[in-house]
Amino acid sequence: MTIQEWFSMQQKLDQYIEAEHGLQDRSLFDEKILALLVEIGELANETRCFKFWSKKPASESDVILEEYVDGIHFILSLGLELGFAEHSFSVVSHEGNEDLVTGFLKIYQRVEQLRQSRSLRDYEELLRGYFILGQSLGFTIDDAQQAYKKKNEINYKRQEEGY
Repeated sequence: MTIQEWFSMQQKLDQYIEAEHGLQDRSLFDEKILALLVEIGELANETRCFKFWSKKPASESDVILEEYVDGIHFILSLGLELGFAEHSFSVVSHEGNEDLVTGFLKIYQRVEQLRQSRSLRDYEELLRGYFILGQSLGFTIDDAQQAYKKKNEINYKRQEEGY
């Protein structure tokens, strides 16, 4: 699956949600930024990487992966909002994995940079950085794609059920 296919799937979901809620003529950029930040926090919480005071282990890998792809949904949605979906992105990185705390802090910083600049460069840095975080969590692109498809279906179902 190419990044353009991910964007296409996300665009259909976004259009469906916006139509259901009467939001077609409204910019949702700030709401999507905040939603992404919340999702990143939920992901960090499931990894427990920052909870130096706790002996409780991280959640199961499938729970962490589901939280991870929630972030992908909003990153793609932001790319659509900014008109970047037709751009060719490389999400493969040769950067090595990093410790999770550093990875999460970098992602938060990149989200804020994008919020301020709305630039293609900062968007690409966020997208690539998020996939590096996924690698650090032990996920491959294939893992993310399969989980994204599954969560996309769940998101449609939730909308149909009045989520």
